Amino acid sequence: MRRILYRVPGLVFSYHFALSLLGALFFGFPSRKLHVIGVTGTKGKTTVLELMDAVLSAAGKKTALLSSLRVKIGDREEKNTSENTMPGRFFIQRFLRRAVREGCRYALLEVTSQGVAQHRHRFINWSAAFLINIHPEHIEAHGSYEKYRAAKLEFLKYAVSKGAEIFINRDDRESEFFTRALRGAHLALYSKDESLAARLGAASRDIKRGAREKPSEFYSADFNRENAAAAASLAANLGIDDRTVLRALGGFEGLPGRVEFIPAFVKTSAGKQQEPFTVVIDYAHTPDSLRAVYAALRGQMTNDKLPMTNSHESSVVSHKLICVLGSAGGGRDKWKRPEMGRIAASYCDAIVFTDEDPYDENPESIVADIENGARENPRFQSAQLASMTWRILDRREAIRTAVSIAVAGDIVVVTGKGSESWIHLAGGRKIPWSEKETVETILRENKTAP
Repeated sequence: MRRILYRVPGLVFSYHFALSLLGALFFGFPSRKLHVIGVTGTKGKTTVLELMDAVLSAAGKKTALLSSLRVKIGDREEKNTSENTMPGRFFIQRFLRRAVREGCRYALLEVTSQGVAQHRHRFINWSAAFLINIHPEHIEAHGSYEKYRAAKLEFLKYAVSKGAEIFINRDDRESEFFTRALRGAHLALYSKDESLAARLGAASRDIKRGAREKPSEFYSADFNRENAAAAASLAANLGIDDRTVLRALGGFEGLPGRVEFIPAFVKTSAGKQQEPFTVVIDYAHTPDSLRAVYAALRGQMTNDKLPMTNSHESSVVSHKLICVLGSAGGGRDKWKRPEMGRIAASYCDAIVFTDEDPYDENPESIVADIENGARENPRFQSAQLASMTWRILDRREAIRTAVSIAVAGDIVVVTGKGSESWIHLAGGRKIPWSEKETVETILRENKTAP
């Protein structure tokens, strides 16, 4: 069926268009009775939706939310097990109808470029649409970055046709392109430096090792202030007062697998616990998101070079950033593998190259692509970094190695999987996986858990 679809010109469009129309017809066009808000971008969509939900809920508005993490309708929620950030047409329309039946006024949806390519955004009455950022991703799926960008623009233009207001992140490098392309539409530009997000950032404090960050510390990273700025701009548009917005955003503690901190302690030879180190889990799987996470953590560590006094003599202790890094297989964006390796070599003091989701590709080949990129970075040529790299395909053992070399004050950052529940292997096989449970088990086995 798939082969026939892609061989007949126009048949792919008709097939996906018809499914979207049928889904809306079957469930009675439920979006007409809701304020539907769509968020598109390369990274941060889930976090932005959760921040928006927190603000709307704090303002007493009943919401429904459909993200890669969960499906929430009013007070009920369940994990999104579809493995699609933007599920199929019937799934979305059923979700919207359930939201209407439960008395929700607002529905928040993630919108992906691949979902747009399959017309999953159609026959939905969008009230607002957000472009939070755009970076190269899904190039193989779309054919080029320009086509990927065009898919984002297609969603925004469709939302305009439904009377939606368009919100664009002024801080993103492509904001001018989209502003020009949408000239004449009802546009609103927002920035992390021109909203309540700036106040949240000013209130941030350095991450304290060995404990979850305080709510305000969530905003110490630029990308989270950008995420908060999107939510704040929606609140301003809806007339929600600043006090409510600050209370909601200030109490946000982050999401599972998104810059999630797990405390740990170094075990001394005497068996006593010393100063803590930290393990960070993050979903970062693109060069830009990887760079943003590394830069934020490196910035924290730079600020954390504390004078240590011993017998009235002071010295400076510099901590290590230890990364566990892999990349997806299955022909997915092969171009980004060496780039991610180069980025890791720029920021990290130790690198453990490992498996992520190999699918039908040779895991050794995927890891080699990443490592080759790292070797191209002049910093890799330093004896210190070259001697602090490992290639361990078993992801569990890779994490174990990274944890084993950590000392007090270090940060171990494990990227790529986040809160995903499976590792995908050849032949369609998959095995259950939890990054957080794996880390916590290793810490307990090493007796380094708090």
